Amino acid sequence: MSSNLPVLLLVDIQEGFIDIDYWGGARNNPDAEREAGDLLARWRANEWPRVHVKHNSTNPASPLVKGKSGNAIHHLVQPAQGEPLFEKEVNSAFIGTDLEKWLRSHGHQDLVVVGMTTDHCISTTVRMAGNLGFNTLLVEDATATFDKKGVKGEHIPAQPVHDVSLASLHGEFAEVISKEDLLDRLGI
Repeated sequence: MSSNLPVLLLVDIQEGFIDIDYWGGARNNPDAEREAGDLLARWRANEWPRVHVKHNSTNPASPLVKGKSGNAIHHLVQPAQGEPLFEKEVNSAFIGTDLEKWLRSHGHQDLVVVGMTTDHCISTTVRMAGNLGFNTLLVEDATATFDKKGVKGEHIPAQPVHDVSLASLHGEFAEVISKEDLLDRLGI
């Protein structure tokens, strides 16, 4: 079985990312979840494949610990019946899950990635997808990240973290694309 339809891979879009203070104090792209939700609605309307990934943190202080309310998939992108959900405990959606096996067994080669956070689980998942030979589009305005503290204690705002993370992925592991350009390309 083979499929030329792109799989929408929704990575770690979870309620716990609402806790901005825990993650760094500020974030870029406050509409990332809404943009991902819009893409999900379009994929559903076209009956294209979509897969959800959820992070179960092993850090007891994290809002993403299994059993905490923050572990839940964000209300704008809740999986529908029959949509696969893979749960992970590390940054990559391919480690400790059957995601790669599922994609290959269904003949999927093309991925469209959205989710949280740009410099962590999105970056790691996209890098692995590229290394595993998947054709990957990363939707820049359907992902986001938070402010960071540099190695010397300096404050690094979320937007530059996001921009550098995308630049590091573009052209080597994925093609970074805007939601608008993606929709134009796919004709949806």
